[in-house]
Amino acid sequence: MRFFRLLAASVALALALSLTLAGLVVAHTQISAGSYNVALGWADEPTYVGELNAVEAIVTDQDGNAVTDLQPGDLTVTVTAGGQTSDPLALEPAFDPEEGTGLLGDYRAAMIPTIPGDYTFHLTGSIHGQSVDATATSGPDTFDAPAEPAAIEFPNQVPSVSELATRIESVDGRSSSDSQTALYVGAGLGAAGVVIGLVALAFALRAHRQPAA
Repeated sequence: MRFFRLLAASVALALALSLTLAGLVVAHTQISAGSYNVALGWADEPTYVGELNAVEAIVTDQDGNAVTDLQPGDLTVTVTAGGQTSDPLALEPAFDPEEGTGLLGDYRAAMIPTIPGDYTFHLTGSIHGQSVDATATSGPDTFDAPAEPAAIEFPNQVPSVSELATRIESVDGRSSSDSQTALYVGAGLGAAGVVIGLVALAFALRAHRQPAA
């Protein structure tokens, strides 16, 4: 009876681990690289603008075993969003086998998405000599498109990055306009002062030249 209880507990644990792993990669896109597989996506989903996140690549072999010996730089990713492309980012281990922390085979490149919308990941490099070159864009069948965090902010909503940028541009525009106005007013007052000074000088010279009565 005790044996069957232990067996049932082991099965339940294995099922829980399986469901956990499935949940980790459900919002990732699957990439094949020879005899290896890479689950590519965001480390944290849902993904929000302005929040620390990371591009995540979970690497396994054809038998589902985690690949844990990749070196920094073996895999790199560039991220494209808003018409701009990042420098290559090295994917580094997010696990420690000795300490037993993290998910084995999980490699990450830290990033803070700063605008909402679609992001494209271009993964390149090699896994044990097998070349990797794949591109994926956020979407329903791949990974999240970062969104503004207003929906989960409480009790007060803070301005988004784009709203702050718009406000700063507006303030800069007003400051520039005010500066130009002040410059024009100052120039006008200066010119008026020069004219008044010249008129006063002319009257003084004229009075000096007139003979005394």
